[in-house]
Amino acid sequence: MNMQDFYTGHAFDAYEFFGAHTYFGGTHFAVWAPSAQHIAVETEIGTFDLHRTQSAVWECDAPGVQAGMVYQYWVRGANGQNVAHCDPYGTAMTLRPDGRSIVSDAPKGFADDKWMQERTKCFDKPLNIYEVHAGSWRQKEDGSWYTYAELADLLPAYCKKNGFTHIELMPLAEHPFDGSWGYQTTGFFAPTSRYGTPDELVEFVNACHKQGIGVILDFVPVHFAVDAYGLKEFDGTPLYEYPAAAVGQSEWGSCNFMHSRGEIRCFIQSCADYWLRVFHADGLRMDAVSRLIYWQGDPARGVNGSTLEFLKNMNQGLQQRHPTAMLIAEDSTNFEKVTAPVEYGGLGFDYKWDLGWMNDTLDYFKKTPEERKSNLGKLTFSMMYFWREHYILPFSHDENVHGKATILQKMYGEYEDKFPQGRALYLYMAIHPGKMLDFMGNEFGQLREYDESREQDWLLLDYPIHEAFANYRRTLNELYRKYDAFWSGEYNPDHFLWLDCDHPELDACAILRKGQEATVFAAFNFGDTELKDYELTLPGKGKITPLLNSDWNCFGGRTARPKALRSKTTTGSVKLTLAPYSAQLYRFEPAVEKETKATPHNSRLTA
Repeated sequence: MNMQDFYTGHAFDAYEFFGAHTYFGGTHFAVWAPSAQHIAVETEIGTFDLHRTQSAVWECDAPGVQAGMVYQYWVRGANGQNVAHCDPYGTAMTLRPDGRSIVSDAPKGFADDKWMQERTKCFDKPLNIYEVHAGSWRQKEDGSWYTYAELADLLPAYCKKNGFTHIELMPLAEHPFDGSWGYQTTGFFAPTSRYGTPDELVEFVNACHKQGIGVILDFVPVHFAVDAYGLKEFDGTPLYEYPAAAVGQSEWGSCNFMHSRGEIRCFIQSCADYWLRVFHADGLRMDAVSRLIYWQGDPARGVNGSTLEFLKNMNQGLQQRHPTAMLIAEDSTNFEKVTAPVEYGGLGFDYKWDLGWMNDTLDYFKKTPEERKSNLGKLTFSMMYFWREHYILPFSHDENVHGKATILQKMYGEYEDKFPQGRALYLYMAIHPGKMLDFMGNEFGQLREYDESREQDWLLLDYPIHEAFANYRRTLNELYRKYDAFWSGEYNPDHFLWLDCDHPELDACAILRKGQEATVFAAFNFGDTELKDYELTLPGKGKITPLLNSDWNCFGGRTARPKALRSKTTTGSVKLTLAPYSAQLYRFEPAVEKETKATPHNSRLTA
């Protein structure tokens, strides 16, 4: 690492210099702490004093210290207090409540060269993300966690079976409080020891790639935990955080990174590079990006110019170093060009969560059928702005906690009414342009809110109505992957058509999507009464083939599934009968007009 690049905020490999690095016979320690008066590293075999260099870096060699040994820094800060800290660049840590680092060599064991060579950002490929909290997706009978290695045998196979393309793991960086779900971090470079070692995480990622499942990691670039052994006042001064509490403290009670400082920029962007490079992550979902765009995330307080500069430089650097990895922004603002390349005036993300779509859609499905008649605009408004960014449609963990209820539980009405509406909702989600993300448990109709201390209610699959819902979601995901109309050219407005959005009195609408190989359309009845003779005008003559009816009895509905899905021709118009709270999906194959042979024109040449 070039130290000048570190101080000016241009380095992406700071982890190769800072932290604990073994050599033959010992370990080299290096830590940045410009205002510290003295630093010593306490190890299992003794304590070693670090010496300060001219560049405000403290270093030492510790003979006999080997990989696997626990250590911590004792920092006498500018305030004269001696405080024990974990290593900011430590690549492994002990489990809470202990806050020490572990000497750890770079993980190894990857066997995914083919996957890495063929990997893309999925702009013209299916992208259906399954968001997971590793500690509560499943738990052992005694309530303990599965390890990364044990999850490797379970989670990728489950995702493949259920038609998901990627797993997004809530933050794996070490964190002290289970209830923060990893969003208040102490060990930014250290995979949490709750689930095992860095080598076991490699085993998990390997297993996912072997099954054809990508791995996206949740990344926290905005703030960090206040625990005394972490980054807060690391050298006795506000080093990583803002000195002023008004901007130095977040709404979550954590400390905000001071992104205007070059060394802090290097810390965060090097961390992002570390997870992508060392653990072969296929993407990073960056948390709370709105807090990087505006001061405290509030547009009224104005744009934070230094954090915007940091975002652009980081994303541009990561794009250059990892051109096939996805950079995803959780951003709730209307700030423009979030997903445009930096060289074209954008922030450099590949995708942005469409939180407006999410809020409007769920609000619509909470309403009574009568109220929906005057609120169809909640479903149509998203297409007024969709083409401005590359969007992901998210039903994330945030929509399944804190009294908000799970996705299925949000549906209007009594227990049995929620399932047909949930089935219609997910087909609407699939046919709406944008990649998809869903939180664990929603695929089988989880009704209890997410709780990090308990596994999902898998016992619900013993109930026919939940098993049928899971079957529906699995079938829909398979169709999503099979037909390119759902994802090919989805950011091209020419590939989308409202077949109907002008009859809100019917609680109905219809959407057509065109791919390179196939065209599909879906019709929706969001009302509580049967809709007969619902007429749609298709873009020309052809034949239509039913692919899915959310009311089929195999999915928990009341309509018998036909033994064979027969095609029928149409002159450009089709009439459908839709059950209450239902949706139907069809393939449309336009008629190929026969070319007429031109009669040759014989001319007599005259001299």
